[in-house]
Amino acid sequence: MLRVAGSLTLGEVRGHDLIRMLSRDGKPTGLGDAFAHYGRIFKTLHLLQFVPYEGYRRMVGAQLNVTEARHRLARKIFFGQRGELRRHYREGTEDQLGALGLALNSVVLFNSLCIDAAVKQLAAEGFPVTGELLARLPPLQFGHINFLGRYANFLGRYAFTRLPVPGLRRLRDPTIDDETDDGADA
Repeated sequence: MLRVAGSLTLGEVRGHDLIRMLSRDGKPTGLGDAFAHYGRIFKTLHLLQFVPYEGYRRMVGAQLNVTEARHRLARKIFFGQRGELRRHYREGTEDQLGALGLALNSVVLFNSLCIDAAVKQLAAEGFPVTGELLARLPPLQFGHINFLGRYANFLGRYAFTRLPVPGLRRLRDPTIDDETDDGADA
């Protein structure tokens, strides 16, 4: 197993040849079986660490929640073709994934700017902003974003300069009812 790993690392064996060495006719060879059992050792060690330690389980669960929130946002952005990549050639698929990544990062940046402005305003008003509170503010929210609207493209005008950051609206006052608000600050 060490010789195979070393050969693969040094480039002495190609990945295709390695796969062929690990299985014959859809069944694992002795070497393939050894690699499978070796992998099970680490899976078992992970489970033995996962089950008794609540802190580790919470950490894994928190990371899974962040990943799922990112996927949920990506599905919301990529609603047009129901999350299916429809291009049959590699470059087209890469273009679709790149555009999705750009849109995802744009939403996260916008949310981060809004969260930062809100936190600064709350801190200026005397609200105790703690690190624990800040850790619970995910920038992957999307309920306030209109995915079906029209968007102006200002990139041509500001191609190699910093884009101007438009002023953000005031935070909504929770003591004022939304229906009675005249919308003057919108």
